[in-house]
Amino acid sequence: MTELDHIALYTSQLEVIRHFYEKYFGATTNEKYVNPRKGFESYFLSFSGESRLEIMQKKTVANGANSEGTEYLGLTHFALSVGNKEEVVQLTERLRADGHKVVGEPRTTGDGYYESVVLDPDGNRVEIIAS
Repeated sequence: MTELDHIALYTSQLEVIRHFYEKYFGATTNEKYVNPRKGFESYFLSFSGESRLEIMQKKTVANGANSEGTEYLGLTHFALSVGNKEEVVQLTERLRADGHKVVGEPRTTGDGYYESVVLDPDGNRVEIIAS
């Protein structure tokens, strides 16, 4: 059986992104990995269950050409399950109140998920779903 172990994202604001996922999604973080020779730093963020998000920073990685929050070919979003519909609504409103952009209001989608869509500080689309 194949399982998705983790998704990795490059960022230019490693500590801001780490704090965002810890604060709003309860991620726990490993000790920062630093490779000074390559100018590389990273964290693995763990969520309940086995899923992880690797966030990485490297000065030589160019900023993407995609506009904040736009959809494009390739990885376009990932979903984090927070429990139930009420928790989706509450977290969405908390993020909005804290100044984060909500690009999809809480709703039941055609494929049966109850979800909202927010942008993390780098503009990555994060679906907040009810499990």
